[in-house]
Amino acid sequence: MSQGDEAEATRRDAGDAESSRASRGWWDRNADDYQLEHGGFLGDDRFVWSPEGLDEEEAGLLGPADELKGRDVLEIGSGAAQCSRWLAAQGARPVALDLSHRQLQHALRIGGGVPLVQADAGALPFLDGSFDLACSAYGAIPFVADPVRAMREVARVLRPGGRWVFSVTHPIRWAFLDEPGPEGLSVAASYFDRTPYVEQDESGRAVYVEHHRTVGDRVRDVAAAGFRLIDLVEPEWPAWNVQEWGGWSPLRGNLIPGTAIFVCVRD
Repeated sequence: MSQGDEAEATRRDAGDAESSRASRGWWDRNADDYQLEHGGFLGDDRFVWSPEGLDEEEAGLLGPADELKGRDVLEIGSGAAQCSRWLAAQGARPVALDLSHRQLQHALRIGGGVPLVQADAGALPFLDGSFDLACSAYGAIPFVADPVRAMREVARVLRPGGRWVFSVTHPIRWAFLDEPGPEGLSVAASYFDRTPYVEQDESGRAVYVEHHRTVGDRVRDVAAAGFRLIDLVEPEWPAWNVQEWGGWSPLRGNLIPGTAIFVCVRD
């Protein structure tokens, strides 16, 4: 969840329009700090799936790296397009899409010539069947009120047989405090409470929204969007990774999962 905002944190309903507006504003305001804090870990041209540091070069969730050449790939919630640059280096033809103009300005700053598109994940500006693969490393899906709508858009722009891989905060984490230390090891809320986490200003206007879905919800969402789930990856915390990233830390990572990666296929 978000870090460093001076806003009231609460749990309340938040629909599509409010969630999208809040996400665009939050990432535009916080992109500079995010890239400064995490850019070194993410690299300029690595494909990192999660704070655990799982790398696509090692994981191969989109398929073998030597088979990416010539494939059209859509990255959703691309941030500064680090993943897309890695894909381009493998010979793929990536397009990096993000809701935040400021995040895409960081993509321009780093360079690399990857096509950049500013758009909402719920209304992808592409023709049907435009891509072979789609991916999202913590982008878009945790922040949309209607994940089925967003994933149906992904299914629409994918060609038959296309793979859709996305990572999100592991749903079990929503039952725990979002803290990296010992206090983050105690259950503090119901895992089954789907009420969104909202940070709002003094007028009650949402400035940050994140949506919770259980593991079962995510599986049903994938199926409702027309995908077949072929794998669910829960990265273990590696010994080399000693960083803390928000609520992610070696302490918690060695005990409970922090990330869930859904590997899906459009039949």
